[in-house]
Amino acid sequence: MADNASQYLRRGGFSVDVAPDGRTALSLAAMNPYDAVVLDLQLPDIDGSEICRRLREGGEPMRIIMATARDAVEDRIAGLNLGADDYLVKPYALGELDARLRALLRRPADLTPVALQVGDLILDTATREATRGERTITLTTKEFAVLEYLMRNGGRVVTREQISAHAWDDNYDPFSNVIDVYIARLRRKIDREHEQPLLSTVRGAGYRLGEPGSVR
Repeated sequence: MADNASQYLRRGGFSVDVAPDGRTALSLAAMNPYDAVVLDLQLPDIDGSEICRRLREGGEPMRIIMATARDAVEDRIAGLNLGADDYLVKPYALGELDARLRALLRRPADLTPVALQVGDLILDTATREATRGERTITLTTKEFAVLEYLMRNGGRVVTREQISAHAWDDNYDPFSNVIDVYIARLRRKIDREHEQPLLSTVRGAGYRLGEPGSVR
């Protein structure tokens, strides 16, 4: 089920890591700033409820969807009281999982808006549409993921490692130039002739979209 779900979500544009047990899940969560977790309660070592409790006690802001065959009302209440954001009863449709994740991600833990703006560049994270002034910008799935992260950190320098953690899964090759390729593509789409350049390379540090304090 985990393999099927991860493949489905990757095709939909998500970057996904899979943990086969609770200890691996906690280890990955400690190393990576995940936006969301689909947490199965019946893991082979540490119960999913305990993992949820530890994540919340550790102050992790990631959204948590609990997935379990237990469909009693008291089970759902217990999971939500532990800090889960949503509850999904197995077996579930992959389309429903995708929809629930997207709904949660439209309500970020830090209450960032659905529409992001840096300068005159606007990105609607619900519709995945980008505009600059009167111009519509068409984005591929991966371009959207990179641009969204840059815009959520508008005015701040982000490293290649930070971009890879949010837009790629754990199979990302740190020696690859794929991030440079996507940055170059975005620069061509965002910064046209006669427009104020927004996307810049900070040598030896990373990339920055907009000037400091430019995000809304």
